[in-house]
Parts: sequence; structure tokens; C-alpha cells
Amino acid sequence: MTIKVGLVGGTGYTGAELMRLVAGHPELRLDCVTARELSGKVVSDTHPQLRGVVDLVFSTVDNERLAACDVVFTATPHGVAMRLVPILLAANPALKVIDLSADFRLHDASEWERWYGEPHTAPEQLAEAVYGLPEYHREAIAKAQLVANPGCYPTAVILGLAPLLESGLVRPAPLFASAVSGTSGAGRIPRVAQLLSEAGGGVSAYNASGHRHLPEIEQALREQNAVAELSFVPHLAPMGRGIHATLCAQLIADMADEKTLHHTLQERYAHEPFVDVMPLGGHPRSGDLRGGNLCRLAIHRPQGRGVVVVLSAIDNLVKGAAGQALQNMNLMFGLPESQGLGVGGLAP
Repeated sequence: MTIKVGLVGGTGYTGAELMRLVAGHPELRLDCVTARELSGKVVSDTHPQLRGVVDLVFSTVDNERLAACDVVFTATPHGVAMRLVPILLAANPALKVIDLSADFRLHDASEWERWYGEPHTAPEQLAEAVYGLPEYHREAIAKAQLVANPGCYPTAVILGLAPLLESGLVRPAPLFASAVSGTSGAGRIPRVAQLLSEAGGGVSAYNASGHRHLPEIEQALREQNAVAELSFVPHLAPMGRGIHATLCAQLIADMADEKTLHHTLQERYAHEPFVDVMPLGGHPRSGDLRGGNLCRLAIHRPQGRGVVVVLSAIDNLVKGAAGQALQNMNLMFGLPESQGLGVGGLAP
């Protein structure tokens, strides 16, 4: 089987990571990569790490060429995919699309407009899109034509909190998430806040009054408990990639000691290839997961009190974006879920 791949939006970090992973997948062939402002330029001139790996030039968006692919990944700013995807699906009903932007993650068009500041132009696709978190939607993803790849923060937070809600061991509200991300999470467009002289040497919170990933996280957690309510504060750290999330919930009763809580996570993810639950007392490090498609979890009950703490770490560009997209693609085409994703993290 050779699966022909199109990528819309190849200039950013996520697009580059996706090209790296596609190039190493034995069943995939990258046919075209679009980047309007770099059309005609060699991909490896923009992404030198792909020299000798991706032998293509960027092109403008060609709907006919994209629709002739077997699968199209859209790694664009929000607002782009919702205009393009309906056109591609109408041109080729057999085409599969995996959107790495936020355009199809929320089910409610009015909620999307509230957080993204413009009307959603393809509300019918919102109802059809499957949220691409394999650990919770594997069967639906396998049958889907359009998959909404989760955000990076949501991936880390949902995988950590959902099993506790699912088990009924914690109160659904209030839940708390404090998460630290590397600068690549903000994309490749130059911004003052991401300059080394600005971001280096310290950690800073941002969007504490409301981050766009909050409704996505709550939507997923409410699948486990309809009244789940989260307070979420993201932080920027002076590192290139990675997310480390500290998640807190109140225990419903004193029946769950630390071993019971740990067993709950272990049981839930026992057969998941890309979730690793550490032994009791563990502390995951985001740096250990660089380049790998893994979410590493650890669970604690500090001082034996009525609060449980889950620590969750991922590579925001892999399990939080491109790697999870490839994981979803494998499911959609009936391939082994871990194909092309079997390499561990990079160290140092």
C-alpha cells in the first residue's frame, strides 16, 4: 500500500515535524506541500533538518492536486481549514482529512465563534468531524473521513484527568490545570515574547483569564462527566518544545489511597501504546519525551489529603500535534497504530 499525502501549511514547526514523520513511514509518499508565501522554494531551505529527507518544493494550494491525494493534513492557522476542507471533500468523497488546526475541534459553532472571533463557515463539518484522541475515540477515528487533531495542551490535560472522572473517584468541579509549554507551541511567526532575551531565564503565565484550549478540554472531559469544570492556566518556559502539566482534582471520598489511584491510571492505559504510567513516586520530565509520540503520566496524593495530583508530559509537536496526527492516520487506513512512530524520545 502506498498512501499519497498532501500537506497544507508546511512552513511552521508542526508542518516540519509532520514531514519528518511522513518521510519515515513505510506506507506514505508525500506528494505536495503548500506554502503560499514560499511557493517554488525548496522545503529544506526553510527546514534544513529535512535536507536529504524531503525532496520537494513548496507550492500554492491546488485544490485539484490535493483532492487527488489519499489523505490531506492541514497544518494552518485557524480559519483556513474550515474554508478549504469542504471543497476538497466535495471534490473527492473518498479523501481523508486530518486537520491540525482548531477549526473542527469544537462541536458547537457558536462556541467556536466565541473563542475564535469569527463565524464558522462549515458548521455541518463540525458535526461530522471526529475528535482525534485515539485513547478515547479509536473506533470512531477508524471510520472517520474528517478528524480534528487535538491541541497540545488538551492532549496532556485530558489524558491525565479523564480516567479519574471516568472512574468516579474525583469531583468533576473544580478541576485545575497548570501547564508549561515550550516556545514552539506559539508557532514560528516571530513575536517579541518568544525572543530568547525575553523568554530566557524565566517562566511566565499567559491567557490566565481564558485560553482558547479551555473549551476543547472541557468538551472532552464532559464526555466522562457532564458537569466537569476546569480552571486552566498556561505558562511559557524558555525551552524549544515540550509540555508539562500539573493537574489537580478533589477526591470524592477517602476510599482512594495513592495505590488505588495509581492502579486506576494503569488499568485505563494498560494497552495504550503511547501512554506511559510511571511507578508510584515518579515525576515525568518533558525533556525525556522530545521527538517521541508519548504521554507520560505520574500520580500523587500529597500528604495523604483529599487532593490528587496528576503530572502529565508530552512533546507538544509530536504527541501534541504531528505524531498524534500520524497515529490517527494509521487508524483511518487500517494500519498498525504505531507504524512510523516507534522511536523513543531524544536525549540529551
